[in-house]
Amino acid sequence: MRHIMVLNAKGGCGKSTLATNIASYFADEGYGVALADYDPQQSSLDWLERRPDSRPKIAAVAGFKDGLKHAPRQVDFVVIDAPARSHGKELLDLVRHAETIVVPVLPSTIDMQAADRFIKELKAVGKVERKQAKIGVVANRVREYTLIYEELDEYLTAMKVPYLASLREAQNYVRAYTRGLGIFELPEYLAWPDWEQWEPLTKWLRSVRSQP
Repeated sequence: MRHIMVLNAKGGCGKSTLATNIASYFADEGYGVALADYDPQQSSLDWLERRPDSRPKIAAVAGFKDGLKHAPRQVDFVVIDAPARSHGKELLDLVRHAETIVVPVLPSTIDMQAADRFIKELKAVGKVERKQAKIGVVANRVREYTLIYEELDEYLTAMKVPYLASLREAQNYVRAYTRGLGIFELPEYLAWPDWEQWEPLTKWLRSVRSQP
């Protein structure tokens, strides 16, 4: 069983969007998938409740307090939507549940400063230091050809962590979420630009480079 965690101490950076789309991607590929929602807002579980019966099933796991003991054992992937404001012992406990960690970062000065501090703390966690968990970063909700996106792109490129993808700000994510779908489950004519942007991220998640 593989555990992929979407994690950032900064709230509002799109963790639930990434978690639900990663979960639906692997479900559509034919894998058994569970989605664990540790965020108090429960946005990922709200998405699951909207998911049509016609789409590949994704199991729901609620609550960080009980850990993953209620996750079905037969699944191939557990995708974890982690809570914001995770530091210290809570961060240690979270990382204990993951082999792969994806950190979304928004194009803003505040978010970049917060990400800088958070990733330094994350890299100092023993499991990450021992390379028992791999980290990758994603530029999220970007608007290309803007100065702040260029600044974010340069910042993530210079970071000593794999810079996986740049995902645009698009209504497709809203369309997909409200229907309980992932971006890959929207029609090709509508979502092909987003599929292309996701390709480096999904390729990394499928590769040994994202695993201890």
